[in-house]
Amino acid sequence: MLEAVLRREQATVVAMLVAITVATWTYILRLAVAMPMNRMMMPRDWTVHEALFMFVMWSAMMVAMMVPSASPMVLIYARVAQQAQKQGKPFAATAWFVGGYLAAWIGFSGLATAAQWGLESLALLTPMMASASPYFGGAVLIVAGLYQWTPLKERCLANCQAPFVFIQRHGGFRRDPQGAWLLGLRHGLYCLGCCWALMALLFVGGVMNVLWIAALTLFVLIEKALATGRWVSRVSGVGFVAAGLWLMTQ
Repeated sequence: MLEAVLRREQATVVAMLVAITVATWTYILRLAVAMPMNRMMMPRDWTVHEALFMFVMWSAMMVAMMVPSASPMVLIYARVAQQAQKQGKPFAATAWFVGGYLAAWIGFSGLATAAQWGLESLALLTPMMASASPYFGGAVLIVAGLYQWTPLKERCLANCQAPFVFIQRHGGFRRDPQGAWLLGLRHGLYCLGCCWALMALLFVGGVMNVLWIAALTLFVLIEKALATGRWVSRVSGVGFVAAGLWLMTQ
């Protein structure tokens, strides 16, 4: 009976991840369809409502893009929690770990919203939130490309690529809810350190460009899933710099 309960819990975790991903992607797709009609003109002054709407949009987008690549770590946590339950030891629910991870990206969404407000006030974004200047777009590409070669990128990517290594380096999973949430937050911060420059590329291709969002999501997944992800980062970094220089000459 206990085995059956644990299998159901594992299935519940998988269903939770799928539901979160589907819900956020559905929201993004519906928003992408509606936004061309609602944002034909750039708002001159941001209201509280406008800022809140953009924050929710960024939060949903970050969750949709990052949950797929974080799923291996979440499933490992769920498996460890199940083993602890079999041994009669209390263990914090998987939702605490996931909540901590998502908190890091929701925090980033606040910064992205503020950045968007600043860029719009400088007329560097089009009404559809893509780069309005080849120099601005080229600069973002070059910065993202150079970051792909930094030691910080390498360290953060290593922690995202190898869940077991991350767990060992940080003292293992926590049994209490607060500890599990903080560990999830730490993992989210490593992923943020790994991918923030890639997320900045949304300002180049368009924050609501669904194909661009999907391409970046796939790239993040490949970068983390492949053992050669570090070389993927470096090669892409060269490509980003070259694209940035080309864009500035147009």
